[in-house]
Order: sequence, then structure tokens, then C-alpha cells
Amino acid sequence: MKAQLFKTSLLIWAIFTVLCGIIYPLFITGISGLFFPEQSGGSLLQNDKAIIGSALIGQTFTRPEYFHGRPSATDPPYNANGSGASNFGPSNADFIRQVRDRIAGVRRLEKLTADEIIPADMVTSSASGLDPHISVESAMLQARRVAGARGTDISEVEKMVYRNTESPFLGIWGRKRVNVLKLNMAMDRNGFNPHEPK
Repeated sequence: MKAQLFKTSLLIWAIFTVLCGIIYPLFITGISGLFFPEQSGGSLLQNDKAIIGSALIGQTFTRPEYFHGRPSATDPPYNANGSGASNFGPSNADFIRQVRDRIAGVRRLEKLTADEIIPADMVTSSASGLDPHISVESAMLQARRVAGARGTDISEVEKMVYRNTESPFLGIWGRKRVNVLKLNMAMDRNGFNPHEPK
């Protein structure tokens, strides 16, 4: 009796191991590769046939001619192996100091007055620390700096922001947003060349 139960248990384990551990993953991988090849491949973005990043993971931009993404809580920034938030609460002293420092940095970089409002996503990180998007408001806040560094009119830069604005998912979830890497690539691709460094 015990031997029969053991054989039955072993057979069920083997069947479900093959079904759930081999057949199902291969089936899903095949379906996703067939119908969603870009997404299943990591949504990689190329420039002159060289892969420069993923549309799903943010990157650090520091040069003035590029739009900058939101802060990342990972170390190093945008480290996909260490995705996560800082887990600081809004009343945490370290969090308050960190946000104040970021606000001061944004005001300096963008040459803002003390009363100009800074969108929250410019000074706080996302829950994953990898968010590749910023709000339209954050992009527009940076348009003047980017236009100056690229030697073009701010209205042209603002048009590029609107052209690269993504709508909420299915039109209802989330807000309008801008993928920073895609926007920076579009700026380079459309001839908004930055000034030569002195």
C-alpha cells in the first residue's frame, strides 16, 4: 500500500514538474517571443545598431543638454539587480534632508526662483528605483536648460516633449508621462545637436 502511494506521488510530481517546469515556461516564452518580440527581449533601444539601454529601466543623465530622470534609490543608481525603494517614511529625518538637498540641486541646475514649484518626481525616487519616466511637468521644467545647452528655441524642445509624451495605460491608469531615454534619443536623432564642449 505504502509502495503504491509512493509510486503515485512520484508520478504526480514528475508530471507536474514536466508540465509546470518545462512545457508551460517554454510555451509562454514562445508565445511572448512570437507576439511581443520587443517586450520579451527587454524593450531594448538601439542607436546606430548599438544597444544603449532599455525603455523599462531609467538611466543617469547629468549633462545639461539632456533631460534628467527622477532620482533612484538603488546603489549604484538604476541598478536592476538591486531594485527597491529607500523605505523612508515621509517624516523620516534622512528622507526630509535628502529631498531638501535635491530641491536645492534642482533649483540651482534649472535656475529657478525660490517660489517656483518643483514636481515631486524630480526629487523623490520611485518604489522600484528604476522608473524610466518623468511627468510632463518635470520635462517642461527642464526644457529651458536643454534648449540653451543645445542652442535651439525652447518652443522646439517643448514640441519634442509633447511628441514623446505617453498616454495613461488603456487611457485610464496612471498619468501622462515621458520616457527620458526615448526623449533624449529623439532630441539627438532630430538634429538638436548640443554645443561643442569648450
